[in-house]
Amino acid sequence: MSHSRLLDELITALRCLPGVGPKSAQRAAFHLLERDREGGRRLGEVLAEAMARIGHCKRCRTLSEADLCAICADSGRDQSVLCAVENPIDATAIEASTGFRGTYFVLMGRLSPLDGIGPDELGLSELQQRLGEEPIEELIIATNLTVEGEATARYLSEMAAAAGVGASRIAHGVPLGSELEYIDSSTLAHAFAGRQRVRD
Repeated sequence: MSHSRLLDELITALRCLPGVGPKSAQRAAFHLLERDREGGRRLGEVLAEAMARIGHCKRCRTLSEADLCAICADSGRDQSVLCAVENPIDATAIEASTGFRGTYFVLMGRLSPLDGIGPDELGLSELQQRLGEEPIEELIIATNLTVEGEATARYLSEMAAAAGVGASRIAHGVPLGSELEYIDSSTLAHAFAGRQRVRD
């Protein structure tokens, strides 16, 4: 506890960020107040504006200031391929690391009945509508490789099959540049089960 109520409130507020504990929040607060007040003011302004103006794309559900995000508004994207991801940051990672030119559907989570997250919370009725009405030929399922992510992937593949849309799952296995002796057993088992024939 400091001698300043407002400083304590700032430290507490900074703790809402993921991975920021009491000490990290305290360091950030003191840094802004002691060394970068202008940066702190700018952070406050942009944060307030972002909270007020950023919502969700009406088509893919990612974060967007406009009704349609830049990807959904881009007529040059391949409308026949749809990639389902758990979060906006997953779509950002795919955009930055691959040559994917299709469109997205952001679930904003994954199926987790114990946490009260079912199909309705993930907007799966909207996805089902897109699969039925749009000229989608392939649904790429890019959920995380967790128990919940795998359950969500299975559910999505069944949805795609019911709509007559082909479904594929992103590959998973041994990371590039790693050595087998250091790979955990689950990852190695997935990689071994998903092995592919070497092209001649």
